[in-house]
Amino acid sequence: MTGIPETMQAIAIDRFGGVEEMKRMTLPVPRPGPDDVLIRLEFAGVGEWDPFEREGGYAEMTGETPSFPYTLGSEGAGTVVAAGANVRGFAPGEPVYAVGFLIPGTGFYAEYVAVPAQFVSRIPGALTAEQASGLGGIGLTALRGLDDTLKVQPGESVLVFGAGGGVGHAAVQLAKRMGARVFAVASGADGVALAKRVGADAAVDGRADDVLAAARAFGPDGIDTALLTAGGPAANDALRALRAGGRAAYPNGVEPAPTAPDGIPLHTFNGEPDPDVIDRLNRLIEKGPFEVHVARTFPLAQAADAHRALDEHYLGKLALRVD
Repeated sequence: MTGIPETMQAIAIDRFGGVEEMKRMTLPVPRPGPDDVLIRLEFAGVGEWDPFEREGGYAEMTGETPSFPYTLGSEGAGTVVAAGANVRGFAPGEPVYAVGFLIPGTGFYAEYVAVPAQFVSRIPGALTAEQASGLGGIGLTALRGLDDTLKVQPGESVLVFGAGGGVGHAAVQLAKRMGARVFAVASGADGVALAKRVGADAAVDGRADDVLAAARAFGPDGIDTALLTAGGPAANDALRALRAGGRAAYPNGVEPAPTAPDGIPLHTFNGEPDPDVIDRLNRLIEKGPFEVHVARTFPLAQAADAHRALDEHYLGKLALRVD
């Protein structure tokens, strides 16, 4: 392909394992297939699920036999470079974001990535490439929980547990755009401040406040639904604030797995991408200002440090800057 280099810099592994396996490598630039879009990445999202991929969890889930070197990363944003023969609607230089969860060969910790066009979208609203790089994982997971699993309706009350995190602060904003009233539980004063800034009707500190008392004050007749993006005793206790027949859900991977009181259905779900949910997410974002809070951005070469930072307290998302 004219004008596209033969090689690129990427963060890849030669075998599954810890952060010590992550290395900067010179690898071939992927060539898009007939249904793919080739993207020059500016930023890659770093999600709490990325260590699971690094350790071989995705490969085990899919039953795929991976080829090494294996480029990490499942989401990012940049500009279109080229598109396959069957692809329509993407022009070179157009800013886009994309997701590649469980799709072999789509590693985003790199200068270039080739992604099936159905998982590529123009960047919605006024989001920057840095913000959009982390939108796919958190936005799609939040919307799968709120819309597809909990089926939140206008006027209902929603408890978002973990509202200062990536999925959580996206869920607060999406629930508000779906017409819900949102009670947010976050970690620390900074998490509470973020939850309030992005639109929560009420927010409390899960570490310091009486969550159950505050939730019952917010919904005296019981809260309708709950989306849990974190687990533990405080999350389980918060579910006692739901009304009889209320609904609760959490994405697969939350540990420890929440438990609900008798009479409260508790559902699990995955944040799988498809064109429909991506379109729904974009339309909700374009209703008004939307924040993807990026706590820290690391150079691509420091991807291992970004993985270590996933174990620290931070708000929103982490990202890599692809130089």
